[in-house]
Amino acid sequence: MSTVVTPGLFSLVDVSVSKKTPYLMAGFAVFVLVAFGFVGKTDTVAFQWSKEDDLIHLPDFIVASNVVGLVLGTALVAIALLSFVLAQRKRVTPLWLTLIFGLLAVVALLAWLAAGNTLPFAFIFGNAVVLAVPLALGAMGGIMSERVGVVNIAIEGQLLTGAFLAAVVGSLTDNLYFGLIVAMIGAALLSMVLAVFSIQYLVDQIIVGVVLNVLVLGITNFLYAQWLSSDGQNSNFPGTFPIIPIPGLSAIPIIGPALFEARITTYLAYLIIPTLWFILFKTRLGLRARAVGEHPLAADTVGINVARTRFWWVTIGGLVAGLGGAALTIGAVGAFGRNMSGGQGFIALAVVILGRWHPFSAAAAALLFGFSIVLRIWANQVSPGIPTDFITIVPYVVTLIAVVGFVGRVRAPAATGKPYIKG
Repeated sequence: MSTVVTPGLFSLVDVSVSKKTPYLMAGFAVFVLVAFGFVGKTDTVAFQWSKEDDLIHLPDFIVASNVVGLVLGTALVAIALLSFVLAQRKRVTPLWLTLIFGLLAVVALLAWLAAGNTLPFAFIFGNAVVLAVPLALGAMGGIMSERVGVVNIAIEGQLLTGAFLAAVVGSLTDNLYFGLIVAMIGAALLSMVLAVFSIQYLVDQIIVGVVLNVLVLGITNFLYAQWLSSDGQNSNFPGTFPIIPIPGLSAIPIIGPALFEARITTYLAYLIIPTLWFILFKTRLGLRARAVGEHPLAADTVGINVARTRFWWVTIGGLVAGLGGAALTIGAVGAFGRNMSGGQGFIALAVVILGRWHPFSAAAAALLFGFSIVLRIWANQVSPGIPTDFITIVPYVVTLIAVVGFVGRVRAPAATGKPYIKG
């Protein structure tokens, strides 16, 4: 293993060369080529790029399912070979190339599942973006915490808190914006508890995060069973924010309806992700935060208040994660359900690692996981013969494969998880 630093927008954290990544890529590429290509289904699949009422309508692209498998499988083999070449030169496979590999594999799987049917690609892409927003915002909260040295295992609880408060407060006040604000504040207060116990009282950060997750899950389940389930019309029926199309941009085929016909929670995510990147890597405030996460003693020596920096970054990270929780309810479904986050907070942690603690990379990784969640929902409709339990585990299998197989070893901020005691 050799440690390298790859310059560029998406590689601002040291990464160790992973020898197993090219082999894993090659295994998946051969599987796609054989299973979906050579022995794949010969039925045709119609790629539906746009809807009939879209301003710019693209005709459906009809092709045999196995042809898609052959073409994409060949592309995956080429990427795997490139990964081998990079490994021989002791270079890391770029994250963007890994994400392209994953997206191509997902498209090949979708084409195989949709054999004999229509593949509404624009619809799937749009829903993948919607489902990626809570993951991306949860990951932003995780990045903010871990960049200053605090492990945020409580993202799951923060998402669940935001989802619950957004639905309930939005219903009781009949004001979705007020529900959104309260959801963010509630998750920030939860994150503040994590900050106080881990920074002031030096309690193990993992234990505090797990306890907060269990506490929030228990409270929300209790309130749902005792209150919301019997009075849902008044306390758990807030509706959703209206979809706001951006003139001109929303007319772009495929990506227009997916990216620019969205609710305010999605547009806020578009704003938060680049803003966080800019603050982290282009401002003195971000430099101080990263210094605290890398070497708190040195930061303290030059006059940076380590405890205060950690406290506010962790708290504001919870605020962002609370927005992600609100995106689950008033930004998508329109009501709160029992255990609504469904492990997405832990997937957000995987997104942080896969994105190597970088906002743009994490957002791209969240989109990949959004596709996997859509696959779980959509596959059962077009291929009802596939066991439901098997489809349910898809996002978590993708999480394991991505983190263990493709990421390799990544170097988190050096002081993450380590309490700082001022000498």
